[in-house]
Amino acid sequence: MPPSSPSMASTLRAYALPLILFAFAMLYQLLLIPNYFPPSHYDVLKIDTYSPVDKVRDSYHTLQSNWYFSISSLSCFLKLLALKVIGNLVTCILCTLRNSSPQVPDTCQFLKIQYAYELLTNPSWKRDYDLFGIDDQLHILENASKNCAGKRISELDLPLLDVPPPSGPIDHSHKVITALDFQSIFPVTKPWLIQLYSSGSKRCAQFSESWNKIASLLHPFANTGMVELGEVQLAVYLADKRSTGKPYFRNGIPYLLAIPPGCRDVKCFSRFDGELTVDKVTNWFATTVLALPQINYYSKESLVPKLFGKSSHHKVKVIFFTKSGERAAPFIRQAAKDYWDYASFAFILWREEESSYWMGAFGVESAPAVVFLKDPGVKPVVHHGSVDNSFFLKMMENNKQQELPQLRSVTSMELGCDPHGYSRAGYDTIIWYCAIAVGRPGLALNKMREVYPQTMCRVKETLSKPNEADASSDNQTLAPAVEVIKRKRLTFAWLDGEKQKDFCRFYLGPASEQTCGQHTGVDDIPQLFIIRYLRNSSAMDTKTQEKPTWKSLLMKDLEGEHDQAGQFVARYKGASDISEISQWIASIIKDGDTRELPFFTLRTPALVPDDKDPGWSRTAQKVPLENLKQRIQGVVRGLLVYQEDPRIGPFLLLGALISMGSIWFRRNQAQTSESNPQSQPSSEEPSQDERNQRPRDGLRRRQTKDSTKNQHPSMTDSEPKGAYQIPLSDSESE
Repeated sequence: MPPSSPSMASTLRAYALPLILFAFAMLYQLLLIPNYFPPSHYDVLKIDTYSPVDKVRDSYHTLQSNWYFSISSLSCFLKLLALKVIGNLVTCILCTLRNSSPQVPDTCQFLKIQYAYELLTNPSWKRDYDLFGIDDQLHILENASKNCAGKRISELDLPLLDVPPPSGPIDHSHKVITALDFQSIFPVTKPWLIQLYSSGSKRCAQFSESWNKIASLLHPFANTGMVELGEVQLAVYLADKRSTGKPYFRNGIPYLLAIPPGCRDVKCFSRFDGELTVDKVTNWFATTVLALPQINYYSKESLVPKLFGKSSHHKVKVIFFTKSGERAAPFIRQAAKDYWDYASFAFILWREEESSYWMGAFGVESAPAVVFLKDPGVKPVVHHGSVDNSFFLKMMENNKQQELPQLRSVTSMELGCDPHGYSRAGYDTIIWYCAIAVGRPGLALNKMREVYPQTMCRVKETLSKPNEADASSDNQTLAPAVEVIKRKRLTFAWLDGEKQKDFCRFYLGPASEQTCGQHTGVDDIPQLFIIRYLRNSSAMDTKTQEKPTWKSLLMKDLEGEHDQAGQFVARYKGASDISEISQWIASIIKDGDTRELPFFTLRTPALVPDDKDPGWSRTAQKVPLENLKQRIQGVVRGLLVYQEDPRIGPFLLLGALISMGSIWFRRNQAQTSESNPQSQPSSEEPSQDERNQRPRDGLRRRQTKDSTKNQHPSMTDSEPKGAYQIPLSDSESE
């Protein structure tokens, strides 16, 4: 039987791929390519691309003369028609048909020709259009074309484009980079932000003021420069490249790109692709190039749970109030990175309806303002008005610590509460003190932390009133404390007993159950103790002496096992009264300075780091410009470049033809084999029993073949038809 012809559905399924490729090829060639490659301004003037200015003028004047002649011929026709002079009318018609255009010139078409003429006769505009396809005044033509219906050519406002002055309105106070200067950029350690501009562009002139603000904000952290498109070689090198290799600017000019430190190839350049505003440009550069952290905005409702609830207890809260809603300036973000161990930053958008709330909460009267929130119960530090880099850094340095600072791994040396011999008073000081309030974070510890600043203020008051100090007996008892505070030999701090449990138990011993470690369900009891440090001068002298290498290593090991300063610990057991605490501290200092007290030089447990490094810090050190978001944007940008490639349509069509030919060849071979079934083995699938029987049959055939080799020739290979075997009896006699 001849093979049955394949159905239409099976044929379509077989040729689905080539049909899809063919459809995409036609769609690309007929719809997408014409949109990406519209008629150029040279096509409007009917001249070759990149024609010189003289040829542009000649073509324009030729078209202009045809317009005027056509209009005059039409007016002649109307006049003679009104006079009804038939002979002259025929002559005028013949003259019009022979010497003029076939149609009255269209106003919209005239606008396109006029725009092309004005654009291509300006040297700066023509250069930008020919090299980079820049046409940033096209919106003028589009707006004029919308309003050209029903108008005559004489009613149009010409010229369409305003020619800028020769010098240009762009501010050239910033560094203008040439091709020779560009080589000196790479060894510089600071990153660069470069603007590519054209001296004849209105957009660049309008962006000039914003550029000055961006440069001033980035001045401490980056270098800024400008490249004019007249530096053709450098501009082509910095521009984007199409799939065909032609340079272009995806968003026109001005065009911004960043060169990170150590970058020596165009592949590591970072290009700005967004709206040209001061806020967005600075945020892009600070995030992408400088790797600075973002500072979030908070509302009245989210400030407490998201900022106070999630940030560490020991950190000062720095809150900015602003009316603009812009992102934080780079110098604020740099401060947030540098003072990350000490402070948490936040922004709040100021609203007049919430002014009474902020006035009662922090004492903020208006925006802009900066608030520093320190210990619980301590009045916030408020500064009204804007701040610059230097002024804000001074404020941060003065307010980075709480009134009662926390004893942590990063503050132990600075506070002088360190057994390795560090003191705020200097290395010449033999004895110094550190008073520490310790407990689990909570209401009880907060109350004690509120007492400490008042205690310090009470002791410090005697410094400002020396006459009253002599007359008052209470103040005379505080004289030892006054002296040590004056010489920076006394430090007040608080300790997180839950996180620093080993350090806490080392000093409190058996009395640390309700103060150190995790919560046990019982009431938390914060405690107060003071440490007297006694510098071991003999150990310090031993460190400075010259010794052989093996002795130096041995001393380092011994010094690491023991503290370099002797410690004497006294625990306060009185009431939480300011006067009583002050008297107790003064008595401890008096005894410590005048008496020889016992001390120990055991190895003090190290303080546990309170916070881990933030994620943005690790990212900034390892991959400053190669984060996931930028890679995805780079891949998408690279694919979008190829959508304008005119070679894609022919490639798709070629793929459709090749796949169609290969499918047709395979199907033709299959039909040929079906038409000759005798030459082909059966295509029926064997059953499971047959597949299992085949190995047995093959084994039986091999055994039979081997046995027949040793048989006698007279013996038959198979039993004759109808033969059977006689059964044997059980008895041999039978």
